[in-house]
Amino acid sequence: MTLPTVLVADDDRSIRTVLTQALGRSGYQVRTTSNAATLWRWVEEGEGDLVITDVVMPDENGLDLIPRIKRIRPDLRVVVMSAQSTLMTAVKAAQRGAFEYLPKPFDLQELLAVVSRALATPAPAEAAQPIPPRDAEERLPLIGRSPAMQEIYRTIARLTTADLTVMINGESGTGKELVARALHDYGRRRGGQFVAINMAAIPRELIESELFGHERGAFTGATNRNQGRFEQANGGTLFLDEIGDMPPEAQTRLLRVLQEGEFTTVGGRTPIKANVRIIAATHRDLRQAIRGGQFREDLFYRLNVVPIRLPPLRERTEDIADLARHFLERARADGLPGKTLDQPAVDALRAHRWPGNVRELENLMRRMAALCPDEVIGATTIRAELTEAEPPMQASAPSENGGGGGGGAAEPLARAVERHIKLFLAAHRDGMAPSDIYDRVLAEVERPLIQMTLAATRGNQIKAAAMLGLNRNTLRKKIRDLEIPVVRGIA
Repeated sequence: MTLPTVLVADDDRSIRTVLTQALGRSGYQVRTTSNAATLWRWVEEGEGDLVITDVVMPDENGLDLIPRIKRIRPDLRVVVMSAQSTLMTAVKAAQRGAFEYLPKPFDLQELLAVVSRALATPAPAEAAQPIPPRDAEERLPLIGRSPAMQEIYRTIARLTTADLTVMINGESGTGKELVARALHDYGRRRGGQFVAINMAAIPRELIESELFGHERGAFTGATNRNQGRFEQANGGTLFLDEIGDMPPEAQTRLLRVLQEGEFTTVGGRTPIKANVRIIAATHRDLRQAIRGGQFREDLFYRLNVVPIRLPPLRERTEDIADLARHFLERARADGLPGKTLDQPAVDALRAHRWPGNVRELENLMRRMAALCPDEVIGATTIRAELTEAEPPMQASAPSENGGGGGGGAAEPLARAVERHIKLFLAAHRDGMAPSDIYDRVLAEVERPLIQMTLAATRGNQIKAAAMLGLNRNTLRKKIRDLEIPVVRGIA
């Protein structure tokens, strides 16, 4: 019996050697080359049962070779390897017809398993669709080379040719909407609209109208017919963020839409076809919510067709350096001073727990770009900033009317204001002061201000809103946007 032949193209001699030995021991014949031209000649001559190719080679990009291979030998499987471990590499490999994408350094046993599957799996009847050119290709939507992120890239890449419902789970600030947008931008519905709605930011009584629209006269104040998010996303993607906060009555209507493929507006009678792809996201444990009776089990299984878990930043600290440099570069592109980090500063970032995840890191880098007077940011500056940014400890129990024990709770707020004013003045002396100092200081003090007010009212949002002079819905939105834990039952 003739042994299957694997064609390997990689300009790294050590990789060619390792693959020759491993594949040979596994019962395959192996032919290796350091360039794309030789690989192409072998393919044209009808050699090989499987191709393993690097992306970057001296004479041609391995990804560009895949469509040519598919045109003359559509049944020949291609496995792509790359040290350029980005989302775009994974997506391009999938869109151009690769059987699998493996980031370098790869696990040898995983590669052998991929080879076995590739040789045993029938070729697909439908050809892969080439990915269209994108102006944003240089601005990658997701950053990171950690194993956890590589698996997410591969999952997104596999879903580009499918139209499945996806459930994204992850802590606040991990980038759930970025993943949802990537699924849309590189998927079958990329020509349609991407429409996002945050369940936690909309009053319960308005959610059904927001989702499904309403007819004129459907309720008090409905003076005109209003399109809902389902109609706006027709032919595209509807992103349901914080799905765990959807009220029960809206859950029931959403389940009916997913089951029947159509809906009616609030106050309407004519069914409307629901031609949308659903991507949902939550930071909550929905299985626990199901046990507590807060989320429908049947809806969960309708939404959880393809689950994607986004790891918190503390679980992928090897990505912090790339993320920090990316955010500093983006801040420079937005007109802020160009800054860099020295290695001790990167080490200090990696040692932090990042309760606010990637969003917290991005905010820190933008703050440093605007306010730090040094061109090279050092570890001392980073540690001081991270210490100051920690949520203030509850010094003493405030009274019901807002009085505190000696004013201890106000001290962290005053220190934060003083610290930022000093940084702004230092930046002004160096000619680098931003033009939105008021908004920046307000953003820094708003979170502790709301935290302390909620503590003073024992978590009573109605009283807190009255003390702050805010509408209750505005306060609820700020609590969610700023990710403020609600304090209850303070003695």
